[in-house]
Amino acid sequence: MVEQKSAQRVERFTQAASSESGERRSYRIGIDVGGTFTHAVAIDAGTSTLVAKAMVPTSHRAKEGVAKGIVEALHLLLQSAEIAPSAVSFIAHSTTQATNALLEGDLAHVGIIGMGSGVNALLADSSTKLGRIPVASGCFLETTQRFLNSQTVTEELVRKTIVELRDLGCTAIAASEAFAPDQPGNEQLVLKVAQELGILATAGSEVSQLYGLKVRTRTAAINAGILPKMIESADLTERSVREAGISAPIMIMRSDGGVMDIDAMRKRPILSILSGPAAGVAAAMMFLRISDGVFLEVGGTSTDISAIANGRALIRSAEIGGHRIYMRTLDVRTVGVAGGSLSRVSSKADGGVLAVGPRSAHIANLGYASFSDPLSTGVFKVSTLSPLKKDPADYVALSRPDDSQPSLSVTPTCAANLLGLVPEGNCASGNLETIGQAFAAISAYVNKHEPRDSVASSESLELATRIQKLASAQCIPVVKKLIAEHKLDPELVDLIGGGGGAAAIVPFVAKEMNLRFNLAEHADVISAIGVAMALIRETVERQVANPTHASETILAMRQEVFDAVHKMGADPATIEVHVEIDSKTSVVRATASGATKMATSAVKVSLTVEERLALVAESMRVLASDVHEICSNDYFTVYGATRKSHTGLLDLFSAPKKALRILDRDGIVRLQASNGDAKAALKEEAEATILSLIEAHASWGDAGKTIPSMILLLGAKIVDLSGLLDQEQVITLARAELANVASASTVLIVAKLI
Repeated sequence: MVEQKSAQRVERFTQAASSESGERRSYRIGIDVGGTFTHAVAIDAGTSTLVAKAMVPTSHRAKEGVAKGIVEALHLLLQSAEIAPSAVSFIAHSTTQATNALLEGDLAHVGIIGMGSGVNALLADSSTKLGRIPVASGCFLETTQRFLNSQTVTEELVRKTIVELRDLGCTAIAASEAFAPDQPGNEQLVLKVAQELGILATAGSEVSQLYGLKVRTRTAAINAGILPKMIESADLTERSVREAGISAPIMIMRSDGGVMDIDAMRKRPILSILSGPAAGVAAAMMFLRISDGVFLEVGGTSTDISAIANGRALIRSAEIGGHRIYMRTLDVRTVGVAGGSLSRVSSKADGGVLAVGPRSAHIANLGYASFSDPLSTGVFKVSTLSPLKKDPADYVALSRPDDSQPSLSVTPTCAANLLGLVPEGNCASGNLETIGQAFAAISAYVNKHEPRDSVASSESLELATRIQKLASAQCIPVVKKLIAEHKLDPELVDLIGGGGGAAAIVPFVAKEMNLRFNLAEHADVISAIGVAMALIRETVERQVANPTHASETILAMRQEVFDAVHKMGADPATIEVHVEIDSKTSVVRATASGATKMATSAVKVSLTVEERLALVAESMRVLASDVHEICSNDYFTVYGATRKSHTGLLDLFSAPKKALRILDRDGIVRLQASNGDAKAALKEEAEATILSLIEAHASWGDAGKTIPSMILLLGAKIVDLSGLLDQEQVITLARAELANVASASTVLIVAKLI
């Protein structure tokens, strides 16, 4: 890891105890549980600025699990920042408890009660009989199944079956019935009886409303398997938070980048599995306000890469143990190289370096040369080793002159420092004298000559460049693939680096790809910031026989998810609902996101017209004189510029495109389109304007009429209708959103074109 490995660390930033108006500050607390450290941050809820951060070792081995580290980090943060418990308005944490339970096989023995009737009974029996479910390498979830005919289910029979399963060693129950998404009565009866008997239980229809009995049963069984550990951890965390005097709702990070309240987690802890990278992506969207770009969160061992388009990250179906489950997770691609990766060296290799990673310095119990004191006399001794038993024995290591065992190595962090890629004051900034000595020693080793001086010789620079090239080569294909899959404009993409090792990887990747990049402020705690800033989220998905004629179902699902996040504490004024339809699977999916309180910056950044035009021009890669305002309301302004792409020979003869940028009133680019159109309309004229834009830009092909992606800007809300298939669905949802808009309000309507 790039962080110094002290047991605990706190840092407090300059802040005012109250706002200029005398209003008492409130704080959003975010706690991120990492593999090595647990980070906690306090964010000013009014200005969204970082107030303080704290770090403690993650408590994997403690009896209380990771909850112990969460509580320790929270108390250290509150004490160091002198934050009164009553001033905490929001508290959320990520957790690796569920993931650890899977990786370590620390799971309940699950009793599955399968149900079905008629001609489907035999198939339902087979689909709910899962046996040992693989959940990780060498780890399994043990299940024992009993099948009941749905037509003969009674409370007495259910009680008898649960007792039988309990006597066989089952400590949690999963109820799964064919077609339960439509008729969940029998599953609910199992939950009722299990609660009376004091045994934890899950219903398949509660974890998913999708058909597919085997996958739904598997999802319910895994959820039941982690229930005991997760509820134990949740209870400890909640008790400690309440004992600290904090009354704010406790939220837990989900794998899709949102948060859920602790009661929702007690029912569906499976939603927190695979949520590790979600916090960083949440920070990219909420704290860094990235609308379109590729986010690289760089740690010590691995780099998580994700793309963001239209202010949203791509979501995909999750797998556990190689099997599909009904759960959605952020599409984050993990690469086995990062700020602390070790190099494999050979005098026969081009540039002396064979490969970088996948092993990292902390796996080999080595420190970074970057963060070590320089030698006063002598030179470093170079050797090679195997970090783990099955690894090649050519990972390079360094020993001090008087030491018998190696204690250091060079990493991409060290190479980036030597090449001048790490900004001053960055958390990855290291001691150049030590780095120079280390690279001089390794250069001499691979080139077979005595060590010379420790300055940045050409040999040392070549070695550092080679390390950077090999590290970036593992990231570049992933970045390119995400750009293509998200249909981002490769000419306009920015790379954004987060995590403690961001400066070790991102600048060189951007240089190799000829892209612009930004390193996030407070990169070392970006995930904790993401937890603190994350929106409350809920998703409902159902299979509909004919999605193209399902307007009433879509409206009902929209209201259902809206009500769910409102119940968890989201301010109705902040709730946005995104509906998408998968025509291949007939799945309609509605996702609602909302904040507990609208964060309004106490200190507004007021940009002049010229500054706003310059900002847009820079984003579009055009001259400011080419940019013009298309339309605006009180919160957003849509800017456009005609630009011609030159990414290929055919583009030289293509029609120019109208690029769009949407700035909010703080001067932040909230949305962008490489080609689009936009119009303003009063609320009463909005439907007609939407239809006119659809008709003007619709296209026809073998699949029929294809409409452009439509986006509405209603006051401060962005309503994304791009997941819908036809104009009827667009108008239906637009009408529901417009119902809450005041008369004579200005609505901005954007059509994103291919």
